[in-house]
Formats: sequence, C-alpha cells, structure tokens
Amino acid sequence: MATRYRFGDSYIPHFITFSVINWIDALSRPHYKDIVVDSLKYCIANKGLTIHSWVIMNNHVHMIISAEGDSQLADIVRDFKKFTAAKLLEAVDQSSESRRSWMMWLFGAAGRANTNNTHYQFWQQDNHPIALNNHPIAQQKIDYIHDNPVRAGIVFAPEHYIYSSAVDYYDIQKGLLPVELLI
Repeated sequence: MATRYRFGDSYIPHFITFSVINWIDALSRPHYKDIVVDSLKYCIANKGLTIHSWVIMNNHVHMIISAEGDSQLADIVRDFKKFTAAKLLEAVDQSSESRRSWMMWLFGAAGRANTNNTHYQFWQQDNHPIALNNHPIAQQKIDYIHDNPVRAGIVFAPEHYIYSSAVDYYDIQKGLLPVELLI
C-alpha cells in the first residue's frame, strides 16, 4: 500500500504506530506482549535499533525509534513486523486462547485479501512514520505514547503500565527495554 509517509534519515528519531489488522485485541495477553518485547530486545542488540519511547497496547504499538550507524529504520521495522507476525500467529494458533478460532479466521481472511501475503496477515502494513525534528513535537509524542494506557483506562498513571517506557521517564527505575531518553 502506497503512503505519503516514509522514513527519513534513520538517525533522526521517528514516531511510528503499527496496528493489528482490524484492530483485533490480539495483544491482550502478557505472553503476546512479551513476544513483542523480546523481539525489540533482539533488534536493539543485533540490528542497530534505538528506542526512545514505546508502549504496547492490546491492538497497536507506538514507538519513537532511531537507528545506529548504517542501519535503516525501514528495514528494521519490516523485519521486526515480519518476525513478530509469524511468532504471534504461531502463539495464538497453538494456545488455548478463547478467541483463537475467530482471530485465526480474521488473520487468514486478511492474508488472503492481501497480495503481499500467502496465508495470514497479523499487522496492518503502514507504520505512519513521522520524523521528530524539534523538541515540542517530540515531547508531545512522548506524552501521547505514555498516556495511551491511562486514556484506555488500564492504569491511573503512565508509569504504572509495565509495557511502556513511562517508568524510564517518570521514575528512577528501568523498564522492560533499554531506552535512550530524548528529553
């Protein structure tokens, strides 16, 4: 799918969002979120990914990311989404998930409807990257990311949500992922 949004220079932090197809709450179980976290750790350690801010919600992920050296953000995100899609589809399919049949049917229907896939599709294709070239916009995006679980009614304070970098920004603790603070 063509989009007017493209990654700019990979060393510049970019705000991105990617969603599960049809906004299915496929990441509602901690086990599924942990697959995403582990994959991000791999990308940090092996692909040159730098995470500045992040949150994993039940049906989407927001991040502010950049890349080190010659690493390209578009390539990292493409590989990350491809790998996590396969792992998450496998996890859902092999689970005792109460919504397993319904979710796999939706993933299959989306995959068959998309010429880029052969069987299943987990993530929507677009990432909507926005280069963050100034401090006020970066701060607005960080606040937006960290306030997501509060707006969703999951927690009362951003730093109480475990699948987020809010604790890195608002507390002296470290979160689940290494974060390079922007502000």
